[in-house]
Amino acid sequence: MADMKGRDKTTRIVDFFNECGMLRKTPRTGYQFLGSGSEDVAQHSFRTAVIGHVLALMAGADVARTTYMCLFHDLHEARTADFNYVNSIYDRSDRTTALEHATGGTGLEEEILGYWEELETTETLEAKLAQDADQLDFILNLKEEFDMGNKYAGEWLEMAVKRVRTEWGHELAETIARTDHKEWWFLGPDPSWWVKKNGKDKK
Repeated sequence: MADMKGRDKTTRIVDFFNECGMLRKTPRTGYQFLGSGSEDVAQHSFRTAVIGHVLALMAGADVARTTYMCLFHDLHEARTADFNYVNSIYDRSDRTTALEHATGGTGLEEEILGYWEELETTETLEAKLAQDADQLDFILNLKEEFDMGNKYAGEWLEMAVKRVRTEWGHELAETIARTDHKEWWFLGPDPSWWVKKNGKDKK
């Protein structure tokens, strides 16, 4: 961007950090059609990176590259905002240019744009896993909304599962679909904890 010329590399890196922070203020917009649920792009990107890391381990793929693609996959939305599927019918954004402007002068251009190009072409196993991680985070959210009583989330869930590309992604998607989202914490403690929590066992 023209107004960024003349800023030193370290300042541009700080600019970049500030821009990443905008993802915490950038909502994911599909939930307005679903009718329940909400999250920002930073929240989505974090769990997507965690999922991608695990998928790469499961697949014997390059863990670092997969994780980095997940981490940066929606960075452009700090500038473009999130376009849901309905928005995308009518609106277009120049995501690559947004990334070029975001990284310009930071020294990060080649690396981050390289991850972006690999993700967009989706020819490598790592890119396919990163694409699956993106969908699996959404599938986890849909399952939670379905468990909480949103019947439309169940319909969306069926469609989202069909977008998964890899065998490891399918394995996780199918497991998500049959796992109650709250079991990890509700079934974890000894059942007596629920009774003793109010101090009933104290003398």
